[in-house]
Amino acid sequence: MASNFGARANQALMQSSPKWRLAIWLLLMLSASLWTLQLWQNGARVQSDILAMLPHLQQDKLTERALNQVEATLADQVYIALVAKDETTAIAAAKLLMQKLEADLVARGKQGALTDIRSADMQLGEALGQFYFPHRFKLLTEPQAKALANQDIGSLIEAATAQLYNAFSYANSNLLAQDPLLLFPANLLTLAPSSNVRASQGILLANQGDNVAAVVMAKGRESAFNPNAQLAQMTVLTAALDAVEKDYPDITVLKAGALFHAIAATQTAKSEISILGLASLLGVIALVWLAFRSVMPLLLAIVTISSGLLLAVTFTLSVFGELHLLTLVFGTSLIGIAIDYSFHFYCERLSDTERSAQATVAYIFPTVTLAFITSALAYVGIGLAPFPGMQQVAIFCAAGLLGAYLTLILAYPLLAGSRLPAGSRPLALAGTYLACITQLSKRFTTPLGMGMFALVILVWCLGGVTKLTVDDDIRHLQQSPASVTEPENQLRQLLSGGTDNQFLLVRAPSEEALLLQLERVSPMLDAAITNQELGNYVSLSRYLPSHQKQDTAYRLQGKIYQTQLERVLTSLGLDENLKPELQAAYLAVQTEYITPAAFFTLGAGKQLAPLWLAPNEANSPVGNGALNDDGASAEHSADHGAAQGADYGAIVLLGGIQQIDALKARFAHDESVQLIDKVADISAVMGHYRLLTLKLLALALGIALLLFSLNFGFKKAAVVVAVPALAALLTLATLGLTGSPLSLFHALALILVFGIGIDYSLFFASAQNHGKAVMMAVFMSACSTLLAFGLLAFSQTQAIHYFGLTLSLGIGFTFLLSPLILSTTLALTTNQLLTTKKS
Repeated sequence: MASNFGARANQALMQSSPKWRLAIWLLLMLSASLWTLQLWQNGARVQSDILAMLPHLQQDKLTERALNQVEATLADQVYIALVAKDETTAIAAAKLLMQKLEADLVARGKQGALTDIRSADMQLGEALGQFYFPHRFKLLTEPQAKALANQDIGSLIEAATAQLYNAFSYANSNLLAQDPLLLFPANLLTLAPSSNVRASQGILLANQGDNVAAVVMAKGRESAFNPNAQLAQMTVLTAALDAVEKDYPDITVLKAGALFHAIAATQTAKSEISILGLASLLGVIALVWLAFRSVMPLLLAIVTISSGLLLAVTFTLSVFGELHLLTLVFGTSLIGIAIDYSFHFYCERLSDTERSAQATVAYIFPTVTLAFITSALAYVGIGLAPFPGMQQVAIFCAAGLLGAYLTLILAYPLLAGSRLPAGSRPLALAGTYLACITQLSKRFTTPLGMGMFALVILVWCLGGVTKLTVDDDIRHLQQSPASVTEPENQLRQLLSGGTDNQFLLVRAPSEEALLLQLERVSPMLDAAITNQELGNYVSLSRYLPSHQKQDTAYRLQGKIYQTQLERVLTSLGLDENLKPELQAAYLAVQTEYITPAAFFTLGAGKQLAPLWLAPNEANSPVGNGALNDDGASAEHSADHGAAQGADYGAIVLLGGIQQIDALKARFAHDESVQLIDKVADISAVMGHYRLLTLKLLALALGIALLLFSLNFGFKKAAVVVAVPALAALLTLATLGLTGSPLSLFHALALILVFGIGIDYSLFFASAQNHGKAVMMAVFMSACSTLLAFGLLAFSQTQAIHYFGLTLSLGIGFTFLLSPLILSTTLALTTNQLLTTKKS
């Protein structure tokens, strides 16, 4: 600490008034408290949406709108299946559930937690019939079109005759007068997708073995990832289900929807915050008490942690407007890091009890400042990852360290003025440990010792690194418990596989071209279902035939109404006077078409409108692009957009996907069809940033070497940097040997291993004659950090588990290696002196 910077710092800090510094610190903390309170009052909130941690990816506008539409359509939906032994009980239970939910909605009005409560739409068929009937001359099923193309009017007459004598047919005198061959009812039936579900008394039903399940659906008014909305929705739902189970105790309830995953994630995060945070805090308090045996260090430790947490929350809310629950879980590790400054301060005071608090702060100021800068830069490295959640972690922890650093510089000179009790025993223990490490390090300085040490490290690293595997699957960010996933899987099976996150985006330069593309894609998906690659799909091609297809149907029906109408009427025993009216009706609709704009005004059409992407929001039936979420591969999407230059798009929802690779292969060479797989795309981006983070770590080591060379010289700087570098390498090797896969969160943790580990190296490199005090401070610092991150390793969330495990290993190795710096730098200094004397 003999540098010019250290001398100037000592002089400035010794001359400044402790009272004025404390006043500045109090003003800063008061301002932060008031500003944070203002932010909460203005709408700042705690966020629990795990998707908020995912990367912001770049994609073309059409892909972005498609993702927004799918997420808006599927998000916040709640599905409840009531499984009973018979259909009557299931229907009655479902009606009671809907009645209770609707009663709450009526009572609360616009404030109702759950809206759009529904089951089966019994008026759907009638509404579709009224819409399509005027266009009946432009609709044909495949068998009908084939018969007309082959001039086989006779088979159509036979089919119509059969319907006339079928008690369950749609035939009536009014329909026969307008559609004598009864072609329209068959076309109407094709609009209903094939499914395992059926409707009865307005309730959607499905068989589950010998039981019957009645399905009720609703939509949350607010996001399921909003903790307040979660509470409101679950309160309403629980009350309604309690009423159902009271009247029908044998009912089994199956639940599905993002709401239940969000609740599980929120509960896990809150539990871990309270348990891990409390354990970390108690551990730090125990460390401080055992080391210093005084109340004041305990109080100042709590003040240091509290001020750090205050600034962490203030900065995070100021930048992001919200605080993610996972940020708070990661942030519990801040307790173990922020307290390091307090440890170094009090260990220096123990080593020189005559020195005042102000002088002690001035003495450690240069090294603590450099340590703060390197740790903050390490967090900045984490913030470079394209994860809003991880960026919050970076801001939260860097601001927390700033709070602890300012507390040390501004508050300690006055608040820590009281003398400590005799602390010779902790220092003696630290000195004994340091002496043992020094004695051991002397053995490594011999050629044989250095060779053996290098061989062990080399074998360890090679053996572990070569066994490393990678795992970038984003689904490991959060894994819901079986109590949530198992009922959801059962319900998905009832609904024919449900709807998956993957979907097709079909592009075309015009509306007609898009409809033609959808008609071309549907047979390919039917083949995928036949090959058991897919369970089901929802496409607009079922409801919106292209103009070309409508013209073909119209032309084929011309064979009936222009040349064969008399034969048809005679064969069916109908009045020949119907001929002029039928021919006039046929000719009248020649230029009339089924159009998306008209279809989307229907109730059923409005539900399907999000699957249609018009060229711009003004022409979109539902105002596309209302949300601002992310997904899909940037490179892949950009290629499609560039290739097509298309403004029109349609979404085809996929369900029950069994072979995603086979589906991708079907459309791999089709530039107009893109299979959007957000999970796979983001996982690929995670892998990319994992490699980038490791490269950033290597760059940080190089920059640190250059920076420290200016202060310590190259040889000493190389030793300082070598410790965290070797610790990171040994951590990777250990992960490989233990079978832990490498992910982005391991790489981000290694950045912190460098940022925290370099602090230990710096303190030992600057120790001079205070090795015992530094050893004790580093020991306590390592213990608190290991306690904080070691506890994170027990998290149920794999991302946090990986982060904590890697930090624990890295800091553990750094602690074991960093004392070697003292003996190494002493050896370098001795050699330098001997060289100087000889010269």
